[in-house]
Amino acid sequence: MSMEAIRQITEVENKSRAEKAEAEAKVKQAAAEAEREGQALLKKTRHEAAEAGKELLKAAEERAARATEEIAKRAEGESSALREAARGRLDEAAEMIVGRVVKS
Repeated sequence: MSMEAIRQITEVENKSRAEKAEAEAKVKQAAAEAEREGQALLKKTRHEAAEAGKELLKAAEERAARATEEIAKRAEGESSALREAARGRLDEAAEMIVGRVVKS
C-alpha cells in the first residue's frame, strides 16, 4: 500500500472520529436541552395545577359562605316565627295560671 493511500485512510478515520465525537456532543446537548425544557414544563404545570387548586378552593369557600348565610337566614326566620307563636300563647298561659291559682 502506498503512503498516499495510508495517509488518506488515516485522514478519513480521523475525520470519521471527529464527526462521531461531534454527533455525540450534539446528542448530549439535545438531551440536556430536552431535560431542561421538560423540567421547565413540569414546573409550569405544577404551578398551574396549584393555582387551579387555589381557585377551586376559593370557589368552594364562597359557596359554603353563601350556603351558611342562607341557612342562618332560614334559621332566623324560623326562630322569629317560634318566638311570635310563643308570645301569642303567653297571654293564654298567663290566664291559665291565674285561673288555677284563683281556683285553689
